[in-house]
Amino acid sequence: MTFLNRDKYGMYQQGASGSRGPGPALMGADTLLGEDVINAEQDSLGDIKEIMIDMRNGQVAYAVLAFGGMLGAGEKLFAVPWQALQLDTVNKRFVLDVDKERLQSAPGFDADAWPDMTDASWANQVNTFYGTAPSRSASTGTNMAGAMVGGALMGAGAASMGAGHAGSMDETESTLDKAALGEAATGPE
Repeated sequence: MTFLNRDKYGMYQQGASGSRGPGPALMGADTLLGEDVINAEQDSLGDIKEIMIDMRNGQVAYAVLAFGGMLGAGEKLFAVPWQALQLDTVNKRFVLDVDKERLQSAPGFDADAWPDMTDASWANQVNTFYGTAPSRSASTGTNMAGAMVGGALMGAGAASMGAGHAGSMDETESTLDKAALGEAATGPE
């Protein structure tokens, strides 16, 4: 099942004007729960179980990835920094640039023993593992090299924006959005 199937309110449906609502630049969190996560080698890494919002700054901090186990039994959970994920809207899944074997050694937790995700030392350990910025808000204004996911070119700064900003609803739209994305990403800080 993909975000299109979980769209209860029709936000991704094509309207009379030809637009498809807010996605993929702005997406409903509930529609992303259950999305598959793969790596660059196309290995399945699990699925998104929860999206954690930092209420202090209003930004998505982590996606909780369930990995391993069978039908939920023996599953391990991982808080993956939002900026480490890319949304592949063409294939309707997330991409995480981590080898499957390496993910097994990532800082993780059991469903009945969640860590204090606001603890600075825990956050540093997670960010170090995934190679992400220690503070989501600290990376907001930085310009970084572009990224290509799902056929959509992302402008300068977009690589730091995280999963909600990768790709477009189809490859045709992605070519139309190139200029707008580059302009928005390099605008005033």
